[in-house]
Amino acid sequence: MAAWNDAATLADKKWGKVFGEVIPQAQANIARELRLPDPTTIGFSPNTHEFLMRLFSARSGPIEVLTSDGEFHSFRRQSARWEEDGFVRRRVVPCEPFETFGERFLAAMREKQPDIAFLSHVMFRTGLRFDHVEELASHASPEGTWIALDLYHSFMAMPCEFSRVADRVFLMGGGYKYAMAGEGVGFIHAPPGYAPRPAFTGWFADFGAMEGKQGEVAYGRDGSRFLGATYDPTGLYRFNAVYAALAREGVTTADVTARVAALRATLEAAIEAGDAGVLREAQVLRPNANGPNARFLALRHPKSVEWKSRLMEAHLITDARDDVLRIGLGLYHDMDDIAPFCAAVKTALS
Repeated sequence: MAAWNDAATLADKKWGKVFGEVIPQAQANIARELRLPDPTTIGFSPNTHEFLMRLFSARSGPIEVLTSDGEFHSFRRQSARWEEDGFVRRRVVPCEPFETFGERFLAAMREKQPDIAFLSHVMFRTGLRFDHVEELASHASPEGTWIALDLYHSFMAMPCEFSRVADRVFLMGGGYKYAMAGEGVGFIHAPPGYAPRPAFTGWFADFGAMEGKQGEVAYGRDGSRFLGATYDPTGLYRFNAVYAALAREGVTTADVTARVAALRATLEAAIEAGDAGVLREAQVLRPNANGPNARFLALRHPKSVEWKSRLMEAHLITDARDDVLRIGLGLYHDMDDIAPFCAAVKTALS
């Protein structure tokens, strides 16, 4: 309601409040969550794809790219299309076997330094976590390799600490998933000195120049250099409201991570015991040897897409990515949900 009220009562003056209060609060919340030293390095857009476009527009092609085969479709599709036109040349490191992925990715980096290394911190399909960020960051420089991490499956899904690499690594994420803010909250942390003039730009990237003499294309020196143009700021209001509510209740990301870990263990045991019927036939993916896991349980089976459709018909919301069925777990679940969920799955897939 706050966004609606501001739009209704302030009209065009709402942008003064958005830029003066709402955005700084959202920047502070994200910086606190990711342990970033300077909130002003953060910029916003309706989605992370815009930042992907701006980042790559700041380099001249052909761009040598190092990435993985576990990236979300936003990057996978866009980079594949760029490759068709010769704008990028990709080297793709397979995620499996999971236990050697980190070392293999670093070895590929050492073998040939790319222009841009683009990698998910946590893989969307399997939950594989990349734990070698500091070593990867050691290869970064403003004139050489740029490193960009997709945080969509780690931001507010697990405790994150990026203070030691904030001066060398781009971080992208959003509020649609674990921040519980809905659509429209894409963010980027842009390290100082890297990609100072994206070619794909909008007038928000030099907001203060609008009333001045029009000359060269100027950019902000902070995260604002990655801004686009007019967008609906409602998502930022939602994000700030959710973050404030969690703070009032004393709930941290670490608290939710611990809760989900217990739920995950109980759900795994129930599936393996046959409580969820044919799900017992699937392979439970455990890509990380230790530490926090993704906020979903990943099950590999050839019938994953079919199962997802049948479960949806029974109003059981899961997701399927190729041969992997994902079952999400969150703050709003408790132990009493596990048994009835498994029973309903067993019935739906019988």
